[in-house]
Amino acid sequence: MLVGIKDVLALILLVLFFGTIFIGLCLTNKNIAISNRNLGASAAADGALLIDFSGNLVEKTEGTSFLDLVQDKGSQNEILLREVVYGLEQAAHNPKIKAVVLDLSDFSGGGRAAINSVDNALDKVRSAGKPVLSFAGFYNDARYRIAAHGSEIWLPNLGEVALLGVGGNQLYYKGLLDKLGVETKIYRVGRFKSFVEPFTRTDQSPDAKAANQALADSLWQTTLQDISHARPKAHISEWALNPTSFLKAGHSFAELAQSAGIIDHVGNSIDFGNRVAAIVGKDKQPGSFKAVSLSSFIGANPPSSTGSAIGVVTVSGEIVDEETRSGQVSGSTISSLILDAVTKGDIKALVVRVDSPGGSVSASEQMRSAILAAKTKGLPVVVSMGSVAASGGYWISTPADKIFADSSTITGSIGVFSLIPTFQQTLHKIGLSADGVKTTPLSGQPDVFRGTTTEFDQLMQFGVDTVYDHFTSIVATSRHLPLTRVREIAEGRVWSGVDAQKIGLIDQYGSLQDAVSDAAKRAHLDPSHTHMQFIDEEPSFFEMILKNVFQHQSSDAKIVAQNPNMDAFGSLAGSSQAKLIQMVAAMRHIAQSSTMQARCLECNIDVKPTSEDKYLADRLMAQTALHP
Repeated sequence: MLVGIKDVLALILLVLFFGTIFIGLCLTNKNIAISNRNLGASAAADGALLIDFSGNLVEKTEGTSFLDLVQDKGSQNEILLREVVYGLEQAAHNPKIKAVVLDLSDFSGGGRAAINSVDNALDKVRSAGKPVLSFAGFYNDARYRIAAHGSEIWLPNLGEVALLGVGGNQLYYKGLLDKLGVETKIYRVGRFKSFVEPFTRTDQSPDAKAANQALADSLWQTTLQDISHARPKAHISEWALNPTSFLKAGHSFAELAQSAGIIDHVGNSIDFGNRVAAIVGKDKQPGSFKAVSLSSFIGANPPSSTGSAIGVVTVSGEIVDEETRSGQVSGSTISSLILDAVTKGDIKALVVRVDSPGGSVSASEQMRSAILAAKTKGLPVVVSMGSVAASGGYWISTPADKIFADSSTITGSIGVFSLIPTFQQTLHKIGLSADGVKTTPLSGQPDVFRGTTTEFDQLMQFGVDTVYDHFTSIVATSRHLPLTRVREIAEGRVWSGVDAQKIGLIDQYGSLQDAVSDAAKRAHLDPSHTHMQFIDEEPSFFEMILKNVFQHQSSDAKIVAQNPNMDAFGSLAGSSQAKLIQMVAAMRHIAQSSTMQARCLECNIDVKPTSEDKYLADRLMAQTALHP
């Protein structure tokens, strides 16, 4: 033991010694990086703003641990939505920026409302008379929705455009659970609360299928309308609904896409670079052009901090009581941030940006209470819904004076459930049993070994009913709707932004900036003399060091997509594997969740897979290949 203590102390001293040296080097490098970034921005006169969409478009970047950075080398880069939107809006009026170049070759996607925000910012660049040029080796739905708002879409001769639309299948676990002898005890309210159906059925119920089809149709029509408005000459509907009708012998996918007006030019990355160079000026290498990266551009043109502050807090991810992994948002953390900001008195109004499928009821109520506390202090509160604001995400939106959303926002899902798996049949299959004593009907409950008692089931259902009554009551009060009307549109059903406005769940379509402007007016302020003050957790110094060392840093690259991925079908296959990994992660997460939930299944369970999840998914894929 003493030797072990000595070794630990020696290790700590070594870490502190080299850590001190490392921190000094990082600070020096940081100053150099800032100088280089500003130099790059100042040298970008008559150049292009180059936005490298490598990774996922997110409302809020996640904290990164040492193990995430060192072990999980395949983790996705995150592109912060508000930085992209701000950079584009600044580029529209900056005389140094002559064009905007979008490298979409490695874009992994993002929420529908987030992509719409980028599209609206691109429209502002186009309205300012500046060209927007996009390049990718393969365009899927997310990439094309952004590229469609540009002036030129480029695709290599071997590249492809595959628009899949909205929809797809999901896994149902009832058959597997039956084979394993696992019984799931479900307590729920809401005819459309289909979150629990994968555990109770082998297919969708008629109610769930009808509701999901209506949601998918609404979102797809919104997508088609948006692309058609951006590119009126493109045969987008025919390309998506009947793609084989465009097939012609002797033509590549790229040529077919060009003939249908889907893209503008067929050419490789060097051809594309030469085209951009003709607009903004050449650089040294063939196919290169004068450009500044988004990070450098924002570094040289930071957001203004003059005028009154409008606080913006972002609730992004699954709602949990205590934050444990990326993709989650802690109710206690968000409530503390709001209460601290209110106590300091720096903000004149509060905007809550919600991008969440829901989660823990208690955590949702904790955040709602903090928002109500801000209102009692006289602060106007406005909610800006992102791509998803459903179940618990809608719960925390109810205190708002006004709710803004996107036409493609997924919201509603006003319903409550609780799920408890029991394993009495599983134990029986392997020869195990359980027995014991009790003094009340609730002793040892929930008993996952022998099943729950009737009294426990009744109490659980009563609790779910009570929470549902509270949920519908606060919606009725906040939306000024009769309770009977709320219960008609509730029942756990999910709505698109278009339908949500018709039934009164949201007030108006609008962006985050629209919500901030409205909040400023409610605070009797001139929106032009205010600024956004984002209420975020401050990253630890250790996290900043880790990101500086391990994470990809955007540079003032001059050449776009030197090795673009042009294999659409290979990309789709990789997407399927990613879905399998996500499924394994979701099942593990659900099995660990025991609190009462207000969550939306149609909005997906955005849980970051662990290395164990990836291992299990790989084993499952291997077993499937060996035993088809």
